[in-house]
Amino acid sequence: MMRSRYMLLLALGAALVGPALAQGPGSALKGHDSSQPVDIAAERIEVQDRADRVLITGNVDVRQGNLRLNAPRITVAYASTDGIDIERIDATGGVVLRSPEETARSQSAVYDLGQGIVTMLGNVQLTRGGDNVQGGRLVIDLDTGRAVMDGGVPGAPGSAAPTTGRVTGRFTVAPRGN
Repeated sequence: MMRSRYMLLLALGAALVGPALAQGPGSALKGHDSSQPVDIAAERIEVQDRADRVLITGNVDVRQGNLRLNAPRITVAYASTDGIDIERIDATGGVVLRSPEETARSQSAVYDLGQGIVTMLGNVQLTRGGDNVQGGRLVIDLDTGRAVMDGGVPGAPGSAAPTTGRVTGRFTVAPRGN
């Protein structure tokens, strides 16, 4: 009986996590414009022009509109046919992704600018106000604001719950008037 109640609460939490964490008023996730300029600051930038790649290390800070990404190391893949067109940003070493309303943390992340998709992997934690969700992988669609968290592969390195591969969360409940 207790297990079925727990499963029901997890299912309800999963149904609520997308709207609760990704589509609230003022959310920078829904409708984020991935074509905005990307500003980067770091301790070291190495351009590998023949590979259409830039290695950025040391307290890296990437900003695009209201979206901010911090990590120790970032690799930027770009196309250089008509100027520079950033295609993908890979971040490693402990990643923090922030919007005005949400903060997500993980071991690594990939931001596909063409698709407007951010994928965060390894001990992922997503927080908004008093609500939080943990799992192994988080996929955020910046166009729709939809966020999907899964537990990752059970037993995989970096999984939030290495033995179960489950998603866990805690959601605040608004006080009810009597």
